[in-house]
Parts: sequence; C-alpha cells; structure tokens
Amino acid sequence: YYMLNKPMGVITASRDERHDTVLELFPAELRRGLFAVGRLDKDTVGLLLLTNEGGLAHDLLSPRHHVDKVYRVRVTGCLTEEDCRAFAAGMVLGDGTVCQSAGLEILQAGEESEALVTLREGKFHQVKRMFAQRGKPVSYLERIQMGKLTLDPALSRGTFRFLREEEVEALRNNS
Repeated sequence: YYMLNKPMGVITASRDERHDTVLELFPAELRRGLFAVGRLDKDTVGLLLLTNEGGLAHDLLSPRHHVDKVYRVRVTGCLTEEDCRAFAAGMVLGDGTVCQSAGLEILQAGEESEALVTLREGKFHQVKRMFAQRGKPVSYLERIQMGKLTLDPALSRGTFRFLREEEVEALRNNS
C-alpha cells in the first residue's frame, strides 16, 4: 500500500499513449500489479492510494461502505450558506446525474472562495460539476483525506511512501 501525492498533469491510469501516468512515478520494480484506488482527474492533485491488493480497494470504493473523501477546493465566486444547503440536500446535475448529500465547509468567501468538500461517492468530475451547477467554477482541487487517512504533509507533489501498518488498519476499519 502506497500513499502518493499526485501532481497536476498526470493521469490515474496504468498505461497511456499520450500522457504520463501515476504508475510512472514509481520505480519499475514496484509497478507490477499496482493499481490506483479510485481516480483523480488530470488537473486534480493530492492523496491517491495505490495497492496490489483488491479487497481493500473494493471496500474503499464501494458506495455501501460510505468512505468519506475530503477535498480542498478553490472556486471563482463567493460561496454562501445557500451553497452549503444545496450540497447538503444533494443535487441533480444538468445531465440527470444524481449526487448524494455532500458536506461543504466554507474556509474563505470572496471573489475567489476556498472550502472543504466531503463526499461519500465519486462520480465523474463530481466536485467540479456540483460547483458548476452553482455557477462557481473550480480553479483548484486537491484530495486531502480518504476515510481516516490524511495526506502526509511531508510528501511533496509526485512523491510516495509506504503506508504504515496502523494506516492500513485504519482504512480497513473505516471501510
């Protein structure tokens, strides 16, 4: 189990003809059988788990286990309590996609606002699409937590480390 601080511009895939992948950030001898637990968009940074063990990965991604994922987000526009209520109520996006209730904690509101978003699901571009629905496009998105696991502040972008045994156990107990 590895924690990666995913940099911008790298895709969450095993192989790609056109783009660098998260696996290319690992030495060749560590890549065999390794896969990402979930996905982060090319322009999203932060916490990404990689493993060669499918059971825990399935549990962390399964909607029935309700593993929270926390994102730090910067948007263009002033976030309000009305935005918080809209996230808490859940949303139906323009294409009919139904998003479950999500947490929105405003850290700073102004022409550009910052917030923490907590999701229990991870649909295609969900955070960006939810803010777009509110008329506040995302300019920065970073996953900082998955379940009880928080991104290690000592990891610079593009670097990784093994998960400690207590971190793996915390993930197992969270899923």
